[in-house]
Amino acid sequence: MTSPSLQTILHDRVDAGRGLVEPLLKYAKRADVIVLALPRGGVPVAYEVATALEVRLDLMLVRKLGVPTHQEFAMGAIASGGIQIVNDDALRANGIDQRTLDGVVAKETQELLRRERVYRASRAPVALKDQVVILIDDGLATGATMMAAIQSVRLQAPSRIVVAVPVAPLETAEALRDEVDELICPLIPDWLISIGHWYTDFSQTSDEEVIDLLHRAWQRESGSGDSFQNGSGI
Repeated sequence: MTSPSLQTILHDRVDAGRGLVEPLLKYAKRADVIVLALPRGGVPVAYEVATALEVRLDLMLVRKLGVPTHQEFAMGAIASGGIQIVNDDALRANGIDQRTLDGVVAKETQELLRRERVYRASRAPVALKDQVVILIDDGLATGATMMAAIQSVRLQAPSRIVVAVPVAPLETAEALRDEVDELICPLIPDWLISIGHWYTDFSQTSDEEVIDLLHRAWQRESGSGDSFQNGSGI
């Protein structure tokens, strides 16, 4: 575990992704490995990892359920496959009733479906059964979105679930470590001001950038022979 000082360490998401490659080298060039990015910010990070390891890249669509008066504060998350996680303590602390929660869930479900259409177009979701799944985001705060992603992946019976993120607070990292087969996280501060604090450039990732990186990865895979296509569901 790293105990970093309170200074910015990562330049940008590309830099963050490159920093995850070495701990994941044992998964390189394996046909049963699939890197799943949590969009949008996780895609540039995951692209660097998947490219360096020469493995497949796809998406795990997850949406944070933000408190209406404080959108950055997660009271839960939803993921593909009908997964919904709710933090009851957060609901009580913020006076969130069922009607308000349902409204947030409905709104975020629509955005999840929009991203599915925009990012995937006609490409079928990847098949995860018996695959080694590496879930990647640009950092974790509460871990709610990653927990939803883990549950969604687990439903599909992978052989192994790995979470790889550049930075996460100690409490979140320890909680997630018990939920997966392996956790890779180079920076684990005792507490987290914000994910962006650890980046020089934490500008928002656009839909266009996500689409571009995915298409580049998918073109590379389609030109790399059958090894990339094993279990891809396409």
